[in-house]
Amino acid sequence: MSRPDLSPTERSTVARGRHRAVTDRAVLDSVLDAGLICHLAVVVDGAPVVLPTGYGRDGDTLYLHGSTGARSLRLLADGVPGCVSVTLLDGVVYARSAFHHSVNYRSAVIHGQLVPVTDEAAKLHGLRVLTEHLAPGSWQRTRQPDRRELAATMLLALDLTEASVKVRAEGPVDDEQDLDAPVWAGVLPLRRVWGEPRPCANLADGIPVPLEVAERDQPG
Repeated sequence: MSRPDLSPTERSTVARGRHRAVTDRAVLDSVLDAGLICHLAVVVDGAPVVLPTGYGRDGDTLYLHGSTGARSLRLLADGVPGCVSVTLLDGVVYARSAFHHSVNYRSAVIHGQLVPVTDEAAKLHGLRVLTEHLAPGSWQRTRQPDRRELAATMLLALDLTEASVKVRAEGPVDDEQDLDAPVWAGVLPLRRVWGEPRPCANLADGIPVPLEVAERDQPG
């Protein structure tokens, strides 16, 4: 079934660089699926706080988690609005003028109410989604969270309805009068690659690196 395009609200409408706004939900999915860390923003005591954290996506729901002792998460669970952003840096753009230097990127910003997930089965599902996004294959290989760990963990769900996406994937945009300047201009692409797995110092002998770790796909 096809999904409708993103319909930005007043606060999620792209104001600067509107020509880079993307409304295709598939692009939103691809940005979220390629990223590993998001930045979660919330206002605490009248001041903004931005927290880097892992996440996982299941359809149109984004899951985030943290300690039940974290005041910022408790505020979000109590109804304080939050905002989540994910940015993927794809390259640095060198222009002929300092003013027009830029970066190529894919970014998503999601506004909305983060809802606490309290049902045990739903909580385990959300934690599985989050774990599998950060470390594919780990949920089945490792011990599942026990009741004490579940009680200490807060899981929040964010609907992806109110979101905006921006993409820049081009060379420098120089002023016409600078085009003949003897200055190199272009794009230096950025690639992210996984390194060689490093075993834990006290890992028992004879435990091989799991295939999903050794052969993990490179980040998008």
